[in-house]
Amino acid sequence: MTTALIVALVVILIAAVLVYRAMRTVPEASADVVERFGRYHRTLKSGTNVVFPFIDAVRNRVDLREQVVSFPPQPVTTSDNLTVSVETVVYFRVEDPKAATYKVSNYISAIEQHTITTMRKVIGDMNLETAINSRSEINTKLRRSLVEVAEGWGLEINRLEVKAMDPPPSIQDSLEKQKQADRDTQASMSEAEGRKQAQILDAEGERQAAILRARGEGEAAVLKAKAEAEAEAARARGQAEAIGILAKAIAEADPDQRLLAYQYLQILPRLAEGAADKVWVVPGDMGRTLEGIGGMAAADAAGRTPKPRTETPPRQPSADEVTSEADDSHTYGFFNRPA
Repeated sequence: MTTALIVALVVILIAAVLVYRAMRTVPEASADVVERFGRYHRTLKSGTNVVFPFIDAVRNRVDLREQVVSFPPQPVTTSDNLTVSVETVVYFRVEDPKAATYKVSNYISAIEQHTITTMRKVIGDMNLETAINSRSEINTKLRRSLVEVAEGWGLEINRLEVKAMDPPPSIQDSLEKQKQADRDTQASMSEAEGRKQAQILDAEGERQAAILRARGEGEAAVLKAKAEAEAEAARARGQAEAIGILAKAIAEADPDQRLLAYQYLQILPRLAEGAADKVWVVPGDMGRTLEGIGGMAAADAAGRTPKPRTETPPRQPSADEVTSEADDSHTYGFFNRPA
C-alpha cells in the first residue's frame, strides 16, 4: 500500500512538472522562438501556448516594440579634407523574429556598423558647408540604404536621423563669423530696400496729393465762378424787376412836372451825405426847377386850381446853358478823378 502510494505521488509530481513545462506564457508585444531537436519549429505569440516538454525549447524572446538606439559620435572626413563628428539615432522594430534570430547575430551592432560605413560614403562626397546644410538629404540616403539591408534581418526601419554634426572648433568659429557676415549683409540689403520702398511710396503719395490738390482748386475755382455768375445774374434780375416795378408805379401814378421837381429837391441833400463825395454838382436847370416850385406854391396860396398840363415842345438850350453844363461836367471830372 505504501509503495503504491509513493508511485502515485511520483506519477502526479511528474505529471505536474510536465504540465508546467508544457505551458508557456508570452508577454504582450513579445515573441518566443521555439526549436525542436535543435531546429526552428515555430514562433510563439503573446498569450498562453503549449509546447512539448523536453522536446521543444525556447531559443530566445524577441521584443516587438519600436526601439530607439543612439549611436556615439563618429569621425567622418568630407571631400575638402575636414573631419566632422557625426552622431546618429535609429528608430526600428523587429518585424520577423525568426530572421532577427537566425540571420544576424546582433542586429543592433549590425545597424550601427552599416550606418557608419554608409554615412562616411555619403558625407565623403560633400564638402563641409554642403554637408552641414544637407542633413535632410543625408538622412534620406542613410535610411534608404539601411532599409534595403535590414529587410533581410527581419527589421523595419522607421527613421534614421543625423542627431549632431560638429566641425572642429576653428572651422566652427569661421562658419559662425561667415554666417554673421551674411546676416549683416542681408539686414543691410533689407534696410536699403525698405528705405527705397518708403521713398517711392512718399513720392507717389506727394504726386497723388498734388494732383488731388490741383483738381480740388480747379473745381473750387469753377464753382466760385459759377456762384459769382449766378449772383450777378440774380442781382441783374433783381435790378430789372425793381426798375420794372418803379416804372410801372410811375406810369400808374402819372406824376406831373411839379411833383417830380419836388421829389428832386428832396433827393438833393442826400447826395452830399456820402463821406467820399468831394464835389456837389448842381444842375444847370436848377433855376427853372425853383421857378416851377414857386409857381406851384403861389397857386396853392391863392386857391387857384392849376391848369391842366399841355404838351409843350422841348425848349432848345441856349448857348450859355450849354457852356455852363460843359463847365460843370469838367469841374466834376477834375475833382472826382482818382488820387
